[in-house]
Amino acid sequence: MKLFDGGVTAAKGFLAAGGAAGIKKGDKLDMALVFSEVPCVAAGTFTTNVVKAAPVKWDQEIVYHKPEAQVIVCNSGVANACTGAEGYGYCEETAKVAAAALHVSEDSVLVASTGVIGKQIPMDKIAKGVEMLAPKLEGSREGAGVAAQAIMTTDTMPKEVAVSFEVGGKEVTVGGMCKGSGMIHPNMCTMLSFLTTDLDISKELLQEALSEVVKDTYNMVSVDGDTSTNDTVLLLANGLAGNVKITEKNEDYNLFLEALLEVNTVLAKKIAGDGEGATALFEVKIIGAKTKEDAVSLSKSVVTSSLTKAAIYGHDANWGRILCAMGYAGVQFDPEKVDLFFESEAGKIQIIENGVAVDYSEDEATKILSKPEVTAIADVKMGDAKATAWGCDLTYDYVKINADYRS
Repeated sequence: MKLFDGGVTAAKGFLAAGGAAGIKKGDKLDMALVFSEVPCVAAGTFTTNVVKAAPVKWDQEIVYHKPEAQVIVCNSGVANACTGAEGYGYCEETAKVAAAALHVSEDSVLVASTGVIGKQIPMDKIAKGVEMLAPKLEGSREGAGVAAQAIMTTDTMPKEVAVSFEVGGKEVTVGGMCKGSGMIHPNMCTMLSFLTTDLDISKELLQEALSEVVKDTYNMVSVDGDTSTNDTVLLLANGLAGNVKITEKNEDYNLFLEALLEVNTVLAKKIAGDGEGATALFEVKIIGAKTKEDAVSLSKSVVTSSLTKAAIYGHDANWGRILCAMGYAGVQFDPEKVDLFFESEAGKIQIIENGVAVDYSEDEATKILSKPEVTAIADVKMGDAKATAWGCDLTYDYVKINADYRS
């Protein structure tokens, strides 16, 4: 498997474009199109929030009940959430405009929105944006890059990745882009992710693969404990790689699953590391748990602890906060067996052994915790299960960004 610099246009037959439609203030990029030259099978996972934005409801209908998809239209700046029947109607109007511009079926157009909740989207600007972007679609690296920029809100950087691998002598590519910086919490962490592949695979197995990898990637990310109304992951597969179609769980399926896991792990970590106001990616690894479910619960509890996140910001090896967060995770373990380590590019240090502090150097710990990517590793010595969660430190800027969000 080869990881390389690419995005949603890396796979054969996919085009993308981004531009400014006037939805955001000023001349900021705020609309993106992703288009496949041939119809695709589609898979998706969506927010578990009871309050679901109109685009989520629209996409669920397309993904779960229509045979194919070919276009993704995304706007940033307005979420089209809590907008009632009018908001859902705008999804339908967007699909009609895109279908006419790109000569596809309305039922093959997926829509996504991100931004302020409660405002109706400016449909006139959305329509003009689609018409503006359709002729600009291209399969270049640049086209993917501009599209990735156009879906951002409070993100400080675009988030893209691609991998290639071989199936039956045919090169297959999976590429993707995502956005997410705030209102990010496990259970389909406001985040959007758009994935493309030229693999030939059945719709049923595509959905099963996506649902499987989301559990260990996006659902293991938390920035601030808020689960968005708009969370959406969409995966399109157009079959242009020319491989023998995957219709059962065989070696080819497992290769694809591995590639999809890699792509979404990279994107999930990019979201966590770009959390609003963050200065560090905070990774929590739980090893030696009795079950996978226990490991997941423990890692999530630590990565979402505000006190722990504040300690990471302060480069403070305040290990008591980590053990405390593990203790209220709802998992039975013996705290007097726990070993805890901190690790970064500056090195690795053990902080506690069997639940008690070891004689470690505070200066060395601070040095390790001062790097932009920091990992806490807790061995609970209860079994062989493990899990990893990703988050970020909690800074003054997080409050400022969200206090000023609509200003």
